[in-house]
Amino acid sequence: QLQLVESGGGSVQPGGSLTLSCTASGSTLNSYVITWFRQGPGKKREAISNINVSGGMRNYADSVKGRVLISRDNANNAVYLQMDALKPEDTGVYYCAAASFYSSAWAIEGFYSYWGQGTQVTVSS
Repeated sequence: QLQLVESGGGSVQPGGSLTLSCTASGSTLNSYVITWFRQGPGKKREAISNINVSGGMRNYADSVKGRVLISRDNANNAVYLQMDALKPEDTGVYYCAAASFYSSAWAIEGFYSYWGQGTQVTVSS
């Protein structure tokens, strides 16, 4: 059973940077498509970035495009989300989720079988 663990969240000032990590236990991440979601206070959970198994295909939501880079290190069983130029509206709980195959419907929550518990990101001055 794949278990996902997010880490790297914290509090930063606007304009700052954070890198989140998604690691796995119980199985390897190497055969899963990984997507990062976030849920801001009072908001619906939204998909923000996605990467396929090889790392050759990546998607970004318009809200983070140009400020976020998703990558994966299959040798170390991890997926990363580097976030720069953070804004207060980036505040929320960030989750990674895993699916067994790639789909153009990557932003749909129901597509994912495995979820982590989330890591809090707070952007505030």
